[in-house]
Amino acid sequence: MTDNIPASDETARVEAAAQETTREGTGALAVLNSSVGRNAGLVVALVILCVVGAATAGDRFTSTDNALTILRYAATIGVVSVGMTFVIIGGGIDLSVGAILALSSVWCTTLATQQMAQDSTWLVMVGVALAVGAACGLVNGLLIAYGGVVPFIATLAMLASARGLAEIISNKKTQIVQVPEFIDFFNKEILGVQISIYVFALVAIVGWVLLNRTTFGRRTIAVGGNPEAARLAGINVKWHTVMLYVLLGVCCGIAAVLLIARTSTGSSTHGLLYELEAIAAVVIGGTLLSGGRGTIVGTVFGVLIFSILTNVFVLNNRSQSEQQLLKGAIIVAAVLLQQRLASRNSST
Repeated sequence: MTDNIPASDETARVEAAAQETTREGTGALAVLNSSVGRNAGLVVALVILCVVGAATAGDRFTSTDNALTILRYAATIGVVSVGMTFVIIGGGIDLSVGAILALSSVWCTTLATQQMAQDSTWLVMVGVALAVGAACGLVNGLLIAYGGVVPFIATLAMLASARGLAEIISNKKTQIVQVPEFIDFFNKEILGVQISIYVFALVAIVGWVLLNRTTFGRRTIAVGGNPEAARLAGINVKWHTVMLYVLLGVCCGIAAVLLIARTSTGSSTHGLLYELEAIAAVVIGGTLLSGGRGTIVGTVFGVLIFSILTNVFVLNNRSQSEQQLLKGAIIVAAVLLQQRLASRNSST
């Protein structure tokens, strides 16, 4: 039968079938690669984790108190992750966020700072934490943008320096907060929900608006996608890069305040491995490590996934080593998926 079909007709039929297959593949890929598709996948992952938690820990996991515990834990690392999202979308990386948080917590709980807070207002402690975080971010940004130091090396140096300075200031001792108004405010509950959770929600909302509804957000995506094209379009790429790291530094200051309020202490050991937690949450949320694409909503989902995962492990008396192993596997899987989607997208 096929011998009687003209060659031209057969070729046309094969080409049409190939084009249809390509369109179907591209459509499915587009949905999977869109923010809606990525967020849907994150929601599914959250639901699966919740089912596992309910099945293994029962009422201890499903209780309202436990849900609030998860959110309180997520608040601190979540604020850092929102700032990290901007830096990674802008084509950078920051390994020093945990150390900056520790330095901010130590500096704003020194006897001198607390004395000033007692003489005036507890907001002094908040202001000091934010100022220290912003200053560290400024140093990182200047080294990277104007000093020509690659982000990995610059922030690695800040990690060591900030942690060391925090140890010197605190003499490697835990500093107890002596300003009860500070603790009382951040531990206050509104409608049964602690202030720290509202702060996380507010930071996430402001971050979403800044990224999606402002010129700053559009420039961040442009700088991360193609710095040279952004420069030719009139964007001051170097100064914008500095501002991204300052923004992340401020987020570290806010996170330091939340952690101090939760623990009533300032310590050079605060924020250990927070850089890994934040980067992991951002990557899981769908932000490309190469820059140019990312979402705040995805980052929030990523933070919640890791917070619930940690909670499930704790409730089931599993070791921290097992937690880190699983988290590492999740990060690798997320990066591999990103690379595969990116290669498919470029090939089609």
